[in-house]
Amino acid sequence: MTPLDYLHAHEQDILDALIAFVQLPSVSTDPAYREGIARAAQWAAEQIRLAGPFDVEIIPTAGHPLVYGEWLGAPGKPTVIVYGHYDVQPPEPLDKWQTPPFAPEVREGRLYGRGVSDDKGPMLIPIKVAQAFFETRGGLPINVRFLFEGEEEVGSAHLETFIRDNPMRLAADFVLSADGAMWRIDEPSITVACRGMVGLEFALTTAAKDLHSGRYGGGINNALHAMAALVASLHAPDGRVAVTGFYDAVEAVSPDERAAMTTLGFDEMAWLAQIGGQAAFGEPGYTTLERLWTRPTLEVNGMWGGYQGAGSKTVIPAEAYAKITCRLVPHQHPDDIAEKLIAHLEAHRPPGAQLSITRDGYGALPYRIDPTHMGLKVAEAALIDVYGKKPLYVRMGGTIPVSEFFKRRLNLDTVFFSFSTADEDFHAPNEFFRLHRLREGLEAWARYWERLSDV
Repeated sequence: MTPLDYLHAHEQDILDALIAFVQLPSVSTDPAYREGIARAAQWAAEQIRLAGPFDVEIIPTAGHPLVYGEWLGAPGKPTVIVYGHYDVQPPEPLDKWQTPPFAPEVREGRLYGRGVSDDKGPMLIPIKVAQAFFETRGGLPINVRFLFEGEEEVGSAHLETFIRDNPMRLAADFVLSADGAMWRIDEPSITVACRGMVGLEFALTTAAKDLHSGRYGGGINNALHAMAALVASLHAPDGRVAVTGFYDAVEAVSPDERAAMTTLGFDEMAWLAQIGGQAAFGEPGYTTLERLWTRPTLEVNGMWGGYQGAGSKTVIPAEAYAKITCRLVPHQHPDDIAEKLIAHLEAHRPPGAQLSITRDGYGALPYRIDPTHMGLKVAEAALIDVYGKKPLYVRMGGTIPVSEFFKRRLNLDTVFFSFSTADEDFHAPNEFFRLHRLREGLEAWARYWERLSDV
């Protein structure tokens, strides 16, 4: 029996394992889910132990633990760090889910549940591929170090420290990431760049307490009105970010790269239909795909304050809050952009309002890999084996901090090899993972390791 035969014969067992994984509510941002995080770390460690004779350890951090496992029994063969994350986004709004987020359900060839696509399904794939090799051949064709974290959804706050402090333990040829996503379901693709990120939360206070709108209305600034004006100041009406210096470090995409993007067959109307949008909008002078992949952004992720219960309450809110994040492109630095955002907010603070600003962690630098990297060429060959055609080379609008950490600290590149697809509603209600992608991912990872062993 070959590893591929084993994986095919155990498809139901692998699906059952994924269902059990998704049932663990491992939300990293909310302390109420701390027990779920701990259980998910233990579960992942146990799956690695079941896969084969790995040296496995759960490593505490100042936040959520890392799960580490290594097998170095293939002397003279390449070594890869297989990266993934077991933490997930919050499930809210709960009323938008067709079935409970942590009660995964198979419907029409898809498994629904929070975290199933980002990143539990893709993360489980290499573990089960390792098990297939050990069960059929007694070893792996390459050397593997598993490194799974529980803080990717909160910016990988403590992973960089571990990478910095363990260069020998993490010696490898490159990182092979189970996190990420293919661009679309009808074409295999390989991601060669992702954007960085920085975020802020800020609050405006206009009075010591909420005030009666009849007695005080018209005489004092409403915190929500003030917040709306401050948030609106962040962009020009045409969609361009209005923060001074925001674009200073942005490198123009070459004409060749822009031309290459036009050949990818991006259907803007189909994209709008898929997300329920009415019209594309954003920085002028660029196509929608260019804005999604190659341009920096500033987005309001939340804005709140005042009464939000049933009926009405005639008050003037004394406080209002907002959260913003920026996606960054090469040569932009989170620290520099954060300073410019803070300067803008302070300069545009509405009259009669006090402003407080909190930065959301360190942020993440953008990342891109040389398209001639050996790991990408192996990925291309493995995807041709599975899909029968050459994959597209694409960019990612999202952020995966680990890629930049490994590059800056250990000079290791990251090859994204995820079998999620960008339309699978990760971070939103009714997240799902296609079952055929699970099967294809298992085959592709097995073929990747086989091909890499011959490099």
